[in-house]
Amino acid sequence: MTPMADITLEVFEKEAVDFLDANAEKRPPEKAFVWGEGSESPFGGEERSRDNELKGVELAKAWRQKKFDAGFGWVTGPRSLGGRELPASYDRLYGQLEAQYRVPGQSCFGIGLGMVAPTILAHATELAKELYLKKMWRGDIIGCQLFSEPGAGSDLASLTTKAERDGDEWIITGQKVWTSGAHYSDIGEVICRTDPSLPKHKGLTGFIVDMHDPNIEIRPLKQMNGGTGFNEVFFNEVRVRDDHRLGDVNNGWNVALTTLMNERASIGVNGGGSGGGDKAIFDRIVAMLRHYGLDNDPIVRNELADIWGRYKVASLTNTRAMAKVRAGQTPGPELSIAKMALTANQTRLGAFVSKVLGAKIQADTGEWGTYAWNGLVLGTPGLRIAGGSDEVMRNIVGERVLGLPKDAGIDSNTPFNQMRVN
Repeated sequence: MTPMADITLEVFEKEAVDFLDANAEKRPPEKAFVWGEGSESPFGGEERSRDNELKGVELAKAWRQKKFDAGFGWVTGPRSLGGRELPASYDRLYGQLEAQYRVPGQSCFGIGLGMVAPTILAHATELAKELYLKKMWRGDIIGCQLFSEPGAGSDLASLTTKAERDGDEWIITGQKVWTSGAHYSDIGEVICRTDPSLPKHKGLTGFIVDMHDPNIEIRPLKQMNGGTGFNEVFFNEVRVRDDHRLGDVNNGWNVALTTLMNERASIGVNGGGSGGGDKAIFDRIVAMLRHYGLDNDPIVRNELADIWGRYKVASLTNTRAMAKVRAGQTPGPELSIAKMALTANQTRLGAFVSKVLGAKIQADTGEWGTYAWNGLVLGTPGLRIAGGSDEVMRNIVGERVLGLPKDAGIDSNTPFNQMRVN
């Protein structure tokens, strides 16, 4: 591996290609989509059993460890923690190159590396950074996010899971819900209430917890699409050292915002409507319309063109948001717009496909390429909640983009009985 200070983008590319050629099989050229061939799933994956999911996690870890040891696991990270301190352009180049090879899926690292690791880097003690960041980026451990509760979903500040100080430790008691990947995670980022006497945004504190602690109970949640990727997590007087605290005591709201901004970037920009995998989806839809003789129906064509246009507009908005991230700026409310566009576009797409397929989307007739779309219809409602509900996103856009007054309520200076109603 070339010394970091001397490496050019061209030399880095050659190193990456040499590594990938030696350790992975190159993907064959992509063939044009043909109706009736290949996977029936429009999004290239099906819900897996927990046993198969855990096998996939082990394969993902093995690949991540191999590429980290070769110098491609944390390209932009600090050298002291195993990174190479190279510009983001090097990391993007490696991602583009790796996409040309068959490697184990890396989705199990999405939350840990996309949301929890940046929060640890920004807010954790030096000890915690040393303990966890290199291991996370190497794939030795996986992180999850523990925010939502049964009575506090998108209204995160209303959470009730409490942490009480006991000397150099904190005792955490309460319940979290909708925690993705908790069952295979090693650490978790949790936000707790540490001072109930303060306003609800002010009395919160973040912590890093050991997900293998015997006083943490993890139960799977069965979703309507058949998956069990979400969990409810119970904290039964879990002890956490103070050096595993994130940020200052009662400053957990700012810690949570760091995570949430990264979460919305991950969901909104990397999800549907970003322009990444949209072409493959629409190629499949066009083939389906031809299969059913609807490709020349003017109403159907107009509706599909409208959906496609909305996806492209979302793609441009997302490109602008990611340009700010690459320039080292903090992304703003455009991430909320990206998140709203994702759920709106997925909803429109599901309704359109449902109209084309009719009963075949909900009754499995065995006909190729029909019932598989059911996963889109059943999965989209969850997206309207994940990363902040549509209602919360609209409030953010209304207040921070349009300059509208804050809604009346517990956090508003305007009492309900003084609100003007037209």
